[in-house]
Amino acid sequence: MESRELAGKVALVTGASQGLGRVIALKLAGMGAKVAINYLSRQDEAEKVVSAILENGGEAMLAPADVRDSDAVKSMVRRITDNWEKIDILVNNAGIIRDSLLLRMPEDAWDSVIDTNLRGAYLCTKFALRTMVNQGWGRIINMASVAGLTGNIGQSNYAASKGGLIAFTKSLAREFGNRNITANAIAPGFITTAMTEQLSPEIKESILSRISLQRFGTPEDVAELAGFLASHRADYITGQVISIDGGVAI
Repeated sequence: MESRELAGKVALVTGASQGLGRVIALKLAGMGAKVAINYLSRQDEAEKVVSAILENGGEAMLAPADVRDSDAVKSMVRRITDNWEKIDILVNNAGIIRDSLLLRMPEDAWDSVIDTNLRGAYLCTKFALRTMVNQGWGRIINMASVAGLTGNIGQSNYAASKGGLIAFTKSLAREFGNRNITANAIAPGFITTAMTEQLSPEIKESILSRISLQRFGTPEDVAELAGFLASHRADYITGQVISIDGGVAI
């Protein structure tokens, strides 16, 4: 049976209608948190996440907003706090990719990735932090990537956004540690998702040859780490970047 150690806590997970965000939202709900499911366009999928949480005896609400839009994020946070009075846990998961070699990369591919992945985290954190500061407790979990640590061919925009998110995390930890607010980043490696399922067998084999554990990670692997960082078990962990990559060789 899932521990209820987050009972009484309120979590906001961005980009939670699918993929890692969905599984993290379900994990936090299973640990007892009330969870706001943020999404941009996949309302049907977001509603399924809310329904799954409610069916398991949890509490959840839809929290639609474009994380790139300051007014939209402010309104979303207000709706959550009007409903549940506070936000204790923020998981900045919303992100996109627009891969291209740099010399061929359109400017809008750079701008859209930076705006969603980095500006989105800035805005959500800025507005959610106010309730954390007032109550003297909070957890900020930023979904980075090993690409933000090592770079990646064809992903200069994505790697820059995730590298920026890592620096953002470390700055938050320094600014708000005295308010009992922790900030940590999770840097997943190759995780089984709809995107990795589309890779050719040859590419999968090449990737697996670089992973010590000889398998892709699962969204549940990542969600377990997010649940730990959101809990009191991680009270003395802040400003860290935790890779969850199966021991990938650079």
